[in-house]
Amino acid sequence: MPRVLVTGFGVVSPLGVGRGVFFQGLREARVAIRRVDEDIDLAGIRSKVAGVVEGFDPTEFIPPKRARRMGRATQMAITAARLAWEDAFFSPRDTTRGGVSVGTGIGAMEALVDNHLVLLERGAERVSPFLAPMMMPNAPAAEVSIELRIKGPSVGVVTACAASAHAIGIAWGWVKEGLVDWALAGGAEAVLIPLVFAAFDRMGALSRNPDPQTASRPFDAQRDGFVIGEGAGMLLLESEEHARARGAEPLAELVGFGLSSDAFHITAPPENGEGARRA
Repeated sequence: MPRVLVTGFGVVSPLGVGRGVFFQGLREARVAIRRVDEDIDLAGIRSKVAGVVEGFDPTEFIPPKRARRMGRATQMAITAARLAWEDAFFSPRDTTRGGVSVGTGIGAMEALVDNHLVLLERGAERVSPFLAPMMMPNAPAAEVSIELRIKGPSVGVVTACAASAHAIGIAWGWVKEGLVDWALAGGAEAVLIPLVFAAFDRMGALSRNPDPQTASRPFDAQRDGFVIGEGAGMLLLESEEHARARGAEPLAELVGFGLSSDAFHITAPPENGEGARRA
């Protein structure tokens, strides 16, 4: 079976857009979390911080008319996919031998909420005709395929917090089995709206620490929840043969992937980590 190489990486994140600025932010240990309660109505919600992608202009990567018909997560997925191609100096002649696998958790919830208000206030005839395709969780994968004319397999993976890793694993399997020569794989999410904050806050899942510098600390004994954020990341995976034939410089090799279910609880993993060990 072929080795699977990572030859390109694209990212849209609160640290910045593009691999260079992203890794520079990581090296500098920059905190890209900030207070958002002046921008978003968080009345009654205990969490007040988030990771926001500042100054993102999707029309730098997507035609404006198409961009207006997409949710923010889809816009970010396409941007990250294009950046991954650029990072890999990739310009395939045969897009039937490529695939797309993109994970997301919720879909374009902001479009659903906005159009529900339109329905209540202005009537059904004012609801956007683009709402249904915009809000489908497979929209990021589908629109990446359309935008880049990729004609192999395309899947949207909706497995909550595991979605992006799951999507990458699926694409790895495609390349490993020879179903495709290359694939774009990753994830996107953008749901910084009051309803989503409220839903996760009611679960007790979000950090209530108002200090952006210390709110996100998942491995600290005093942690009190996660910090919600937005962004997208995409990898270009290639078979070793395909990558070497075009002279690509690999960034990494993806050597394996495992799947398991805890069969324990809808939101909490078991403390013994049994499912993770099996994966």
